[in-house]
Amino acid sequence: MLIAEDLVLLAYDDETGKPLLDSTRLDYGLAGALLLELSLLDKVTVAGPGEQVKKDRLVLRDPTPTGDDVLDRALADLADDEGRKPKNVLGSLRKGLRDRLLRRLAERGVLRRQSGTVLRVFPTTRWPAADASHEAALRQRLHDVLVTGLEPDPRTAALVSLLLAVDGLRKAVPSDDRRAVKRRAKEISESDWAADAVKKAVQEVQAAVTAAIVASIAVASGS
Repeated sequence: MLIAEDLVLLAYDDETGKPLLDSTRLDYGLAGALLLELSLLDKVTVAGPGEQVKKDRLVLRDPTPTGDDVLDRALADLADDEGRKPKNVLGSLRKGLRDRLLRRLAERGVLRRQSGTVLRVFPTTRWPAADASHEAALRQRLHDVLVTGLEPDPRTAALVSLLLAVDGLRKAVPSDDRRAVKRRAKEISESDWAADAVKKAVQEVQAAVTAAIVASIAVASGS
């Protein structure tokens, strides 16, 4: 299961099939998840000092396909965007991404596509859970890390960083002490849980997702 797929499952209500996060946050978060996944696979990273690409710009380390159609589509897109800042590629990565992930999860039997109408006129699609076993294990792992204090593996740490960026912690990990959960998430996001290059990519994507959300909200407010 991709980090982006885990984020989708956490972002949709199991019963109603409706998203729990607003579209801007979720879509940019999913794009960021692809970038982080490719960073963890050593396919893409963020440049450091002394590289041919400017510092903090994207570098394509390995263009070899991963075998996953969603990741490989993103990898091909990023091959054309090498040298750009992470925040400047999220817009293109997010296009149609959520729908592709939802359909794929439905094909696997994890979600169920439910079509209907609003006011008997406007078509709508919901995505309730069909098999919530993976999501239940995921939520338990996040609880163990964010509440109990267990050390995260790199993929869980990346997911925590994204949830922090899109303000999705409350939905993913209900707790009576939300401040403690947020503090723990920040600790994980800033800690040495992965190689320096991957950690830098996480920090850059987290900042890029936050910047993209702020920019989109500002545009919407001004229109």
